[in-house]
Amino acid sequence: MTSFVKPENALKRAEELINVGQKQDALQALHDLITSKRYRAWQKPLERIMFKYVELCVDMRKGRFAKDGLIQYRIVCQQVNVTSLEEVIKHFLHLSTEKAEQARSQAQALEEALDVDDLEADKRPEDLMLSYVSGEKGKDRSDRELVTPWFKFLWETYRTVLEILRNNSKLEALYAMTAHRAFQFCKVYKRTTEFRRLCEIIRNHLANLNKYRDQRDRPDLSAPESLQLYLDTRFEQLKVATELKLWQEAFRSVEDIHGLMCMVKKTPKPSLMVVYYVKLTEIFWISDNNLYHAHAWLKLFSIQKSFNKNLSQKDLQLIASSVILAALAVSPYDSKHGASHLELEHEKERNLRMANLIGFSLDSKLESRDVLSRANLLSELVSKGVLSCTIQEVKDLYHLLEHEFFPLDLATKLQPLLNKISKLGGKLSSASSVPEVQLSQYVPALEKLATLRLLQQVSKVYQTMKIESLSQMIPYFDFSAVEKISVDAVKQNFVAMKVDHSRNIVLFGNLGIESDGLRDHLTVLAESLNKARAMIYPPVGKASKTSDILPDLADIVDKEHKRLLARKSIIEKRKEELERQLLEMEREEESKRLKLLKITEEAEQKRLAAEYEQRKNQRLRREIEERELEEAQALLQEAEKRVGKKKGSRKPVLDSEKLSKQTLMQLALTEQLRERQEMEKKLQKLAKTMDYLERAKREEAAPLIEAEFQQRLLEERMIHERNQQLEVELSKHRHEGDLKEKNRMARMLESKKSFQERVISLRQDEFSRRRAEREEHIRQIIQARKAEREAQRKKIFYVRREEERIRILCEEEEARKREEAERRKKEEAERKAKLDEIAEKQRQRERELEEKERLRKESLFGSARSGDAPARPDVAPSSRPLEPVTAAPAAAAAAAAAAATSPAKYVPKFRRSEASNPDAPPPESGRWGSSRPDNRPSRPDSWRNDDSRSGFGSSRPSWSSSRVRSSTDR
Repeated sequence: MTSFVKPENALKRAEELINVGQKQDALQALHDLITSKRYRAWQKPLERIMFKYVELCVDMRKGRFAKDGLIQYRIVCQQVNVTSLEEVIKHFLHLSTEKAEQARSQAQALEEALDVDDLEADKRPEDLMLSYVSGEKGKDRSDRELVTPWFKFLWETYRTVLEILRNNSKLEALYAMTAHRAFQFCKVYKRTTEFRRLCEIIRNHLANLNKYRDQRDRPDLSAPESLQLYLDTRFEQLKVATELKLWQEAFRSVEDIHGLMCMVKKTPKPSLMVVYYVKLTEIFWISDNNLYHAHAWLKLFSIQKSFNKNLSQKDLQLIASSVILAALAVSPYDSKHGASHLELEHEKERNLRMANLIGFSLDSKLESRDVLSRANLLSELVSKGVLSCTIQEVKDLYHLLEHEFFPLDLATKLQPLLNKISKLGGKLSSASSVPEVQLSQYVPALEKLATLRLLQQVSKVYQTMKIESLSQMIPYFDFSAVEKISVDAVKQNFVAMKVDHSRNIVLFGNLGIESDGLRDHLTVLAESLNKARAMIYPPVGKASKTSDILPDLADIVDKEHKRLLARKSIIEKRKEELERQLLEMEREEESKRLKLLKITEEAEQKRLAAEYEQRKNQRLRREIEERELEEAQALLQEAEKRVGKKKGSRKPVLDSEKLSKQTLMQLALTEQLRERQEMEKKLQKLAKTMDYLERAKREEAAPLIEAEFQQRLLEERMIHERNQQLEVELSKHRHEGDLKEKNRMARMLESKKSFQERVISLRQDEFSRRRAEREEHIRQIIQARKAEREAQRKKIFYVRREEERIRILCEEEEARKREEAERRKKEEAERKAKLDEIAEKQRQRERELEEKERLRKESLFGSARSGDAPARPDVAPSSRPLEPVTAAPAAAAAAAAAAATSPAKYVPKFRRSEASNPDAPPPESGRWGSSRPDNRPSRPDSWRNDDSRSGFGSSRPSWSSSRVRSSTDR
């Protein structure tokens, strides 16, 4: 496989191969590029490559290549540019259709050319033998060979495109368009087999859509656009099926539409439902289901009357007449009379299915034949007013057949009505969605119904009648047909009669033992007698001998029944297991066979590919050699010709088998160079000769040209004078005519002037009036605009004043806020400074206390070391300001000593001070003139003074310091 750096290179290579006639190699090169994993990202050149690729596939009718390429291109541009894939597929369909049309235009007899039952089937052996042994070489065979392959390829194209576009939400419109074109292909060329396959393909696509719900880009049928596209496709399928007379496919299409409606639980538009019921009426009429046909007509009538407001009265009467006639055409007796239970169950299921298609809801517990019956249908038509909408002939016909009793002249009264009804109908107006109504199709069924009614009425009046009389009373059929109708009626228990051909009479009434009435009567009598005997002679209860002999019989039977059921279930399970094993074995064998077949096919493909490459290389090498040999021979022949043309020159001896291409080319170039030099010399000589000749010609022609010029001037002067004289004469004639016209018009001058003055005066008055109105209008507009401008100015002034006031208030508020903020900031600074001062004083006090404590401890430790040393007498108490402080350490030391002597007893601090200093003065009186109750020593004066200055007591130093710190932190 050749790899290309850019996709454009592959396209150029393919075009080169196409130019030399190697389309297969060009197609293979593009196919390798498209299927390569290297170019999985979409880009614009890939679209041009796909266009060229599908063109080659169509020209060569390579459907498999086209399918592979389109699948790969769908993978590439599925999530990036789906429009490109759509354009490529449209181009592919256009080319295929165009080729098929060209082949069709070339063929003269299309029906003979397309006389093939299946486009996908190969040629039969007998056809091949006939083509070889027969002498048919005419137009039919040429048409078959020309047209059929292209139509096969077109059909394959439709299938390929539908397979590629299936179940893709982004390509739903193109899928629907392709399906419609495929339906039209089958319709135009009467391809019934392909139409069945196409319907099956579309049906499988919808089934797969419902089966794989987690598929990517799956269409959503609940969306209105998707549902409409799917419904349009199914309705087109239904229309084409009915036009091709494929009634089974048409019925399956109806089931598809109904299944789609049940799936999404939405009702389509009334216009589509009209088509749905129209096609149902045709299908049921063709299948002789007159009851369902009548119900479909009733639904159609209801939709037309409810939704079609443009329906004319004549069209409504024709549709209502069709409903009534379809209901009357239903057989008056049940065709399943006396059927078996299995047949009745099948009929019930069939009625439920048909009722769902028509749109009627049936109760499965009831008998469907009791609901969907002729009597119920006729009563419903009368109650809904359908009978009142029909034409008069149909009303009379209904009353004669259903309500009147005319056993002798029933046919005579019905005959003119049936003749009139058979002539009614035809195409309806464009406002109606129903294309046409043909009432004549119901005439045979109505004649059969009239025959049955006449036999029924005659049987109630007569017991015997001659066959001739009965034949005269029934003019629609001969007696053999009447006999067939009567046999069916007797079989279905509608009428009791016998035909006696020996006596040529017809017997009516309960004359045979086959009468159901007699059998029922005897049965009722027997049952009544049996009940009376049981009442007169009641049965006497007797003990059962079987129960005495086998008391456990019921248990034994029950156990045996259970054992048999268990054995049956075991047998069923064994059968299922055996079937499953056989199925698994078959699957394994099939998988092995497929794997082996795949391996064999891959090996065969590899071998064929290798052989193909080898053959291609050999062919290319052989073509190159042949081309070089042809070029060498051409050069040799050209050289021989040039040498042979020269007179008197010696012809060189050239051996084409011994000389190579290069030697011949060298000889040819040398010869060409020499000839070119000789030709240049000849051209120089010829140019000089031509120069002399041209100069001589011009010298001779100069006097002749001058004489000719003078002659031409003289002729042109004469022509000018003649034309001028003619113009003068024409001007004189024209002037005379104008004078005559002026004299003729002069008598109307006064009238013209008076009319002109009158018109001018009227227009002047109108102009003055309008100008005054305009000035008044302009004055009013100016005044209004002045008032508006004044109001606008006042409004602007008021707005500006208000804005200015608001701005001043805002500025004052901002100034007040700034002043308040500055005041708060100042107060905060002052409070902070005061707190800092207090904190500083507190710290100073703490330092002093610490210093005093340190001195006390030092004095205490000094006294302990020196023992009981006396105090220094040279220091006066008044000269020591810290006397209480120094005394306190001494007392503390004495207390510590006393505590040391008695370690088991705790001594408070003040007791220790008293014990250590017994000569201390008595405590001063308190604040209120009394001493302390606890005999605690009073604080020193220095402490009291400090407290009075600072405002804090000595008993709260820690609280003050903590408060200062918290204020600072804030």
